[in-house]
Amino acid sequence: MRQLLYANICRILFRTTTAITAVVVLIFLFSCQENKRGTVPAFENPDSVAIMSTYGVSTAISDSGHIRYRINAEEWIVYSKRKPPYWAFEKGLHLEKYDTLMNIEATITCDTAYYFNEMQLWKLIGNINMTNPQNQRFYTDLLFWDQEEKLIYSDAYIRVEQEDQITEGVGFSSNQDLSVWQIRNTKGIYTVDK
Repeated sequence: MRQLLYANICRILFRTTTAITAVVVLIFLFSCQENKRGTVPAFENPDSVAIMSTYGVSTAISDSGHIRYRINAEEWIVYSKRKPPYWAFEKGLHLEKYDTLMNIEATITCDTAYYFNEMQLWKLIGNINMTNPQNQRFYTDLLFWDQEEKLIYSDAYIRVEQEDQITEGVGFSSNQDLSVWQIRNTKGIYTVDK
């Protein structure tokens, strides 16, 4: 009788252990499948992933211990793995350039901006509005600023408003503080003394 009781207990324990093992294996299998579906597709191409995203940016850039520029942007995204690497300001950019006494020399505002840091080149796009120390206002939709060459240029339409005249044209070049500039293919409205 003891042997029969012992055999029944062993069968019950074996069935219970088998059932528990089966349940654990099923749970494990289903949990592994859930993790597989959670793979992030953006990392299939690491070049397309930004290494930094910053929102509500206000930063100062100094040169020789003096603040020279202030950048304000709603969003700043850095793509360092792209060829060429760049910074993206796709929700607009406002830049102020200061003199050594912290007076604003020039301003630039645009809808979108890209900075290619290896080339030290800015590309500004859409509703670009610039001012210089002479209070001249420049309006265009495409502009490049080569910091290495200290040159601002564009092949797009541009409008320059001065105190006594308005000049328009296609094609523009200037030094980087906008004090000496030239417009190609010009037309304009000028004040003429009789």
